Amino acid sequence: MTGALRPGSAGAAVKPVRRDVVLSDEWKVTRFATPAQLSAIRTRPDPRARRVASLHWLTEDGFSELYLLLRAHWDARGRQWVQLRIPMRPNGRVGWVPRSALGRFGVTHEALVVDRRRLRMTFLVHGRVRWSAPVGVGAPGTPTPPGRFWIRERFAIADPTSGYWPWAFGTSDYSTLTDWPGGGIVGIHGPYYADGLIPGDISHGCIRLHARDDGWLGLHLTLGAPLRIV
Repeated sequence: MTGALRPGSAGAAVKPVRRDVVLSDEWKVTRFATPAQLSAIRTRPDPRARRVASLHWLTEDGFSELYLLLRAHWDARGRQWVQLRIPMRPNGRVGWVPRSALGRFGVTHEALVVDRRRLRMTFLVHGRVRWSAPVGVGAPGTPTPPGRFWIRERFAIADPTSGYWPWAFGTSDYSTLTDWPGGGIVGIHGPYYADGLIPGDISHGCIRLHARDDGWLGLHLTLGAPLRIV
């Protein structure tokens, strides 16, 4: 066939393959987004892949849900997919959704690290230590689960007599207590009437701070920030 173009022959129109793009290193740069539609979350960037879960609008406490984004991928048809972390049990699940299922990407340069052995929290910006404080973490029978998580909720506590005062943060870490009110979400908050026991292994899994340290964090930590618990 005179003039026919065969795959790989000179002049053939070859569609470029786009490489995956890392969206978050979960240290210096982290991207996040809220859902734009309630899409299925799949094991692979393929509409035929097994469904792991679904995007949802709200957290267990009724706040807008936030997903931490890991990687962007383009399939053979040029459709963009996004790999994200899933807030669900068991901890550590990831999956893929179409880019169209997510809203505008946000970005943060903050990161939070909780060291359960040293009983210390560290706040970083652009990978550099900005602040550190002692913490209370889960008791031996109700430990704070380790892993990679993120901040999904952030709200001020108006009542200074509340054990959570002055700020509370909801994370994507699920505790060992499945029957705990609200689903057993590991939170970061004030001393819960036990200021003198911080630092220590004292909680049902939540991370407690002295009120003054919790107040500082409330003025600096933003939604979408990655949380590493070691």
